[in-house]
Amino acid sequence: MFRNRTLIPIIAISVALLVPTAAHAYIGPGAGFALISSFLTLLIAFFTAFFAVLTFPFRAVVRHTRRRRSLARSQVRKVILLGLDGLEPTICERLMDEGELPNMKKLMETGTYRRLGTSTPALSPVAWSTFSTGVDSSRHAIYDFLSRDRRTYLPKLSSSEVYGSQKFLRLGPLTIPLGRGGVRMLRKSKTFWKILSEHGVFCSVLRVPITFPVEKVNGVMISGMCVPDLRGSMGSFTYFTSHGVDDKIGGMIINVEKDADGWLSATIPGPVSPIDGKTLELPIRFRPNGAARGASSLEVKVGEETCTVAERTYSPWIRLTFKAAPGIKLNGIVRFYPTRVGDEVGLYMTPIHIDPEKPAMPLSHPSYYSIYLAKLLGPYGTLGLAEDTWALNERVLDEKGFIEQAYLLHDERKKMWFHTLDRLRDGLACIVFDLSDRLQHMFFRYLDDDHPANRGKETSDYRDAVHEMYREMDDLVGRTMEYVDGDTALFVMSDHGFKQFKRGVNVNSWLRDQGLLVMKNGAGEGEYLSSVDWTKTRAYSLGLDGVYINLEGRERDGTVGAGEFEAVKKQIVEGLASLRDEDGTPPVPQGNTSSREAPRPVNHVYDVKNDFTGPYRNEGPDLIIGFSEGYRVSWDCAKGTIVDHIFEDNTKSWSGDHCIDPVLVPGILYSNLRLGEKEPKLMDLGPTVLQLFGVDVPRYMVGKSIL
Repeated sequence: MFRNRTLIPIIAISVALLVPTAAHAYIGPGAGFALISSFLTLLIAFFTAFFAVLTFPFRAVVRHTRRRRSLARSQVRKVILLGLDGLEPTICERLMDEGELPNMKKLMETGTYRRLGTSTPALSPVAWSTFSTGVDSSRHAIYDFLSRDRRTYLPKLSSSEVYGSQKFLRLGPLTIPLGRGGVRMLRKSKTFWKILSEHGVFCSVLRVPITFPVEKVNGVMISGMCVPDLRGSMGSFTYFTSHGVDDKIGGMIINVEKDADGWLSATIPGPVSPIDGKTLELPIRFRPNGAARGASSLEVKVGEETCTVAERTYSPWIRLTFKAAPGIKLNGIVRFYPTRVGDEVGLYMTPIHIDPEKPAMPLSHPSYYSIYLAKLLGPYGTLGLAEDTWALNERVLDEKGFIEQAYLLHDERKKMWFHTLDRLRDGLACIVFDLSDRLQHMFFRYLDDDHPANRGKETSDYRDAVHEMYREMDDLVGRTMEYVDGDTALFVMSDHGFKQFKRGVNVNSWLRDQGLLVMKNGAGEGEYLSSVDWTKTRAYSLGLDGVYINLEGRERDGTVGAGEFEAVKKQIVEGLASLRDEDGTPPVPQGNTSSREAPRPVNHVYDVKNDFTGPYRNEGPDLIIGFSEGYRVSWDCAKGTIVDHIFEDNTKSWSGDHCIDPVLVPGILYSNLRLGEKEPKLMDLGPTVLQLFGVDVPRYMVGKSIL
């Protein structure tokens, strides 16, 4: 049968390699990813399920034996690990004192509360990799969202790598891969839940960052941060408008016109076809629906779906089906949000999430687990960075639209979490909630009347949004505590804290002024360092806090010899230490000092070669900048643009951050256990959980048990 239909199985395993798209999330090119057809994913899921049923009796005996051996040494039956991304200890401590966080306070009084030392640098992919492996960046090789390609100097995603087929079949205009591509994890070392799995401990791991592509565990897993959207980016919105809008960062603006019947027609750009490399599209039509619900709603038709959506209200998840070839469909889900309805119309569409019920690539382990959850609990967002921060940054969404989207996603995660806890009899249950991180990034300006981002923006309606989120997290802690008994260890933690982000520093502009970075003759500002003359440049910045030396024999056009390496680093460290922001707000004088010195934007510079000892010291930057509170890499610097000035006000809604000196942004740790360690670190949690289950801590782990 298959021999008579040669193209079908070939196409079913073909791979679309999606090119980088606009910068978004933490600023960087789209990840690109290998797209496996929905047909193949479902086929794999079917045979996996069939094999699982067939071998269940044997596996059950083996698992029971291994589990009995592990539990014989275990101090507990269950460990519940609740990650609340970015909770800030100073806010937790103040709200506990004011009686606003009763559940966290109860945990503190009956168990333990500590500030939790974060990773270096204090970036989410680094922190959560450190949490999951018990080692630092020099041992897990994640230093940022981005790393650099030494051959091209272009940024690339640090956590995963796309690979494609090496053989192709050419049929006229079509180029068909004859093998499977995919995505491989670039994080090194082994997660503590993988070690537990090897000792027979059942693990439920939900949406922990840097778990894509998903790994096999003795249990279930849903990938978190770094899961791409269906277009292959880290999340790109689409905005349809009849009133004309300029291009925005992080998404697509599609200007449309009404026809005689009041309909606005356009096409939705989708993923790249795995067959001919062209962008797949879907038609969309929408118009004010005055007859049904008044002029404040839109009737939206896309594919075979029709819905009516009220102004400034989200639709339910709508399925988008892109047909690549006969029998090959790529499925995504989106929500629509009309920003204005009337003579002028604006319709926001979320990034196209991979449909968990018909996934275009495995999102979970087992591969059918994401399908099971979607069937049981309903459709849910799968994008790693699902809360659309760039839509708010670019004012495509307002505060109401963003906060409602964030809570819709948060409610989906809660359903998953309590479904998991309802079924947990023994083993590990671990989840990370993103709401706390994303909302603080976008609403931290409300805690500081003098923040530059407040200029021209609303400053009163959501003044309590951050504190309301903390109360929501406290309620989440309280509900989780209901599942804790005498044989359960509970940990509630954040990977880092949060501070105001008021001023941006363009490190590359500073390096240029020091003569260490040279631009091409006549080059403009450029993007992704395209204006740099690499044959004359000695150092450059890439990502959110890294400085790289252009070293001979390592970088393509290296100009710094091995004998000069330490001297160039010393020049940069001393220069950054003496850097002053003459236009910044001076700090309050201490003691009898009457003068107010211009602020120092850099608190400390970490030398990776000297401060780290692991085998992957050469995989990241040579220097890590620990910025002072209130500062961070500027938006221009993060996207590789070199401008005239070094400092600039941060006027975007993204007003809070943690990409500063790690000593300034510790996380939080609560536990129902009495912990002896006074200064626990993020990397200590994995070894602690291993000890609780009676599993020896591997010698390569830098962290230690805090029991």
